[in-house]
Amino acid sequence: MKTQIITLFISLICFGNINAQDFPKVDVSAMDAHILRTDDGKSFMRVIYSRPQKKGRDVFGELVPYGKVWRTGANEATEITFYENVNFGGKEIKAGTYSLFTIPNQENWTIILNKELNQWGAYRYDESKDVARVEVKTMKTAADVETFSMTTRKLKDGVYGLLLAWDDTYVEIPVM
Repeated sequence: MKTQIITLFISLICFGNINAQDFPKVDVSAMDAHILRTDDGKSFMRVIYSRPQKKGRDVFGELVPYGKVWRTGANEATEITFYENVNFGGKEIKAGTYSLFTIPNQENWTIILNKELNQWGAYRYDESKDVARVEVKTMKTAADVETFSMTTRKLKDGVYGLLLAWDDTYVEIPVM
């Protein structure tokens, strides 16, 4: 019996049809996650998103049109989880997971929390499922940001800023 198992294993290695070349290439817009923990180490918020790259392109107004709903990254729509009830840009939001969409414009962006999850892009975006819409001013970065990025920073006790940046533009949404 042992001999048969060893022979089968060797046959699979030598003559099998599965090898490293059969796996798909790595996505160029890699998925990333950012988790915000409070000073006491408690998870407060998590964002899962894909990171498209600029690659010499004009981003806002061209690749990402002004005035249209954007998935806020690449591939699947960005998802944000709040582990407790929060104030998101002035709107009271219950703990839970939401899709995060944006409508970029030159001077400001509309940040949208939507209750429909597991969406590819913004193709099935349904405004009737919006939980909140928040307007924020756009700001210029000190240097170009090649890969779309999201992070947080502490603004003051109990208040954090969720930053979204790409190309020469960033926005910040206060979360508390």
